Formats: sequence, structure tokens, C-alpha cells
Amino acid sequence: MARNHRDHGGGLDAAIAHFGGARSDWFDLSTGINPRPFPTGTVPPDSWNALPDDRANEALINAARQFWDIPSAAAVLPVPGCSAAIAQIPFLATAATAVIPGPTYNEHAASFKNAGWTIEENGSGAAHVIVHPNNPTGHFWEAAPTQELTIIDESFCDVAPDQTLVALAALPGHLLLKSFGKFWGLAGLRLGFVIGDPGLVQTLKDRLGPWPVSGPALTIGTQALSNPAWAAETRTWLEGQMAAMDTIMVQAAAVPMGSVPLFRTYTVEDAASWQTKLAQVKIWSRVFPYNEKWLRLGVPTDAALARLKEAL
Repeated sequence: MARNHRDHGGGLDAAIAHFGGARSDWFDLSTGINPRPFPTGTVPPDSWNALPDDRANEALINAARQFWDIPSAAAVLPVPGCSAAIAQIPFLATAATAVIPGPTYNEHAASFKNAGWTIEENGSGAAHVIVHPNNPTGHFWEAAPTQELTIIDESFCDVAPDQTLVALAALPGHLLLKSFGKFWGLAGLRLGFVIGDPGLVQTLKDRLGPWPVSGPALTIGTQALSNPAWAAETRTWLEGQMAAMDTIMVQAAAVPMGSVPLFRTYTVEDAASWQTKLAQVKIWSRVFPYNEKWLRLGVPTDAALARLKEAL
């Protein structure tokens, strides 16, 4: 199937058009989104019909500080999804060379290029980006660089809170990103966080303008971050589901990499053939244009596990 240059998971509509079936027939394992999302419950009417107020914003920030144990020296900015922040961060400094070790999440390089930066995969530069844990390899960094502008993308790190580098958010020039859509399974809510250097965070806030985060997102985000018991139970469930999928895939001669229980990238003989085989039983997976042997699957439900096992 044809793919655009900035390749991502998702694209289930295109898969349906190519392989048939209705959306309800498919298991979309092409993304790293928790399929058992945080229960949103009832959102108060004023979250929908009034502009988001400072009180709701501060409640969310306070919940985030406690949940992630954010250093007091670091500022916290809720944003309408991490992608919105990633698109703006390169404009916080004068364009030069940005070091982005790859392969990794491609929106960082795309955003820096859009802002006039030169991209290198190693060496030194005015900016440095690491994705922790890395997507798609699932590997964690042992330490972060300390460039003039350092971005640490922890979009998938809530499955392993002991691995977080959030303490580095207190350092000048450092920005740490936290996603809400992945671990909490609410990608459509469009909520993320930028944590770090107060001056950079304020400039980013000015660039995003007033009311960047919706009232419902502020309310639901506060509820979720105030529920550590749900987070702990969810980590256990995710680990169990991923272990079960690893067993099925290894028996089919796939070799797993990394240890992130929201997605797993496998080395296989021919990833495109695997994707087609799985698509024929209505399981959508992700392949990569730069590595013909990498196949990535998101965390499966029990029903998806059963279908995967039967297909393989």
C-alpha cells in the first residue's frame, strides 16, 4: 500500500478500502494506543459550553505535578496533543543543527526541518532530541544529552515510571514531553504536556495562544492523573497482554525487540508479507519504509490475541 513520507501508524480507512470489511471487523494494532482506555464517565456540562478557565487548567497542572513527581523548578504546560508542541518547539531557538538519533518518531525531524534546521543523527548540535523509550525500537536511554535545547519525548514512558527522566526537566534548556493518548488510551482527546525550562515553556505557551486545551480534556485529564490505582492496574494488564502476544509471535519465528508493553516491533523475514497475511484476517499492523524486516504491533485485546494466534 502507498504511504506518505511522514509515515505513521493508523490508516485503517485505507486498509479497509484495500482489504475490505467494515471498521467493526478489524483489530487496529498499527498504533501504540491502549485499547482499554481510562473510563471518562460523565463530563460536567460547563466543560463543554464554557471557555476553559484558569481553575481547571491549574487543577490539571497540579495533578500532573503529583502524578509524575515533577521538579518544582520545572514549568508545566498542557497542550492539545504532543504533536502540537513538537511542531512549535523548533521555533524556540535559532535554527542550526539538531541531533536526532534514528530511527525514531519522525515528526521531530520533520518539525525541525520545517523550521529551517539541519538534521544529523549523531554528533553535537544546538538541539538534541531523544525519544524515551524509543519508537519503534522500544529501547530506553540510560541518560539524556545536555545541549542548548534538549527535548526528551516520554510519550510511551508511563508504562515504566521507574525509567522516567523527568528530573532533568529542572535543567535550563530542557523540555520533556508527556503524552496522554497512549497510556490512557484517549488519543482523540488531544492532550499532552510540556515540562521544563520556564522561559521556554512560557514562549511555547505564547505561541499556542489562549485556551489551547479543551474543557473536557482538562476535566478528564485531571480525573485520570488523580487515579494512580487505575494506572498501576493498567500497567499490569498491558504487560500481560504483550507477554501473551510475544509468545504467539515467537512461535511464528518473529524476534521481538524492546520492552514497552504498548507496542512491540518484531524482526521478521518479510514485513510486507506479514502485514498482508494479517490484513486478510482483519488485523492491521505497521511496517516501516526504511526497514523491510520490521513489523510493529500494538497491544492486543483478548479477542485480537485469539485471532492472531489462529492466523499464525
